[in-house]
Amino acid sequence: MENSLDRSLDARNSPPTAKERNSVQRSVNSLLDTLAPERATTRADRAPVPIEQHRTPTGCVLQAATAALTVRWFADTSNDAAFGELQVMVWRGVVSRRGSAPTPDGASVINEVILRPVDQPTDICAWRAADGTIYDVSGLAEHCLMLLKEQMLVDDPTGSAQPTSPRRRD
Repeated sequence: MENSLDRSLDARNSPPTAKERNSVQRSVNSLLDTLAPERATTRADRAPVPIEQHRTPTGCVLQAATAALTVRWFADTSNDAAFGELQVMVWRGVVSRRGSAPTPDGASVINEVILRPVDQPTDICAWRAADGTIYDVSGLAEHCLMLLKEQMLVDDPTGSAQPTSPRRRD
């Protein structure tokens, strides 16, 4: 098998090895830890922040007052050669999280980026977008934050909007 930046892992003919799957999963976990680190549950209210970070088992939600960014990992559980895909979505509005009441206005998708793991000569996983751009984990985290900040500026150029949802303790 040839390692090359010119082909994604899901374009393979043979099923991925456990080592390759683990490398991709470590990359996903590293990205999620960078964007929304897991935090301990506390009884005290948390201080207000401009961007709330929420973790889910397979992704994260970064919620600002007027925009949000979600990242989800869809692992391919079949026995074929695909690994899965990473979905990054930019939203206008407040995204309803699992287990919470829906927001009255809801949120609408502004931008969606699908990324797939790329073969690398090392154990470090890289991600390729549909436009051919390749990101390492830190570059992808920076790109995600830039997408969210751009949407925040479009929706609220003055930066004066306040969060519309009450702070949860989780």
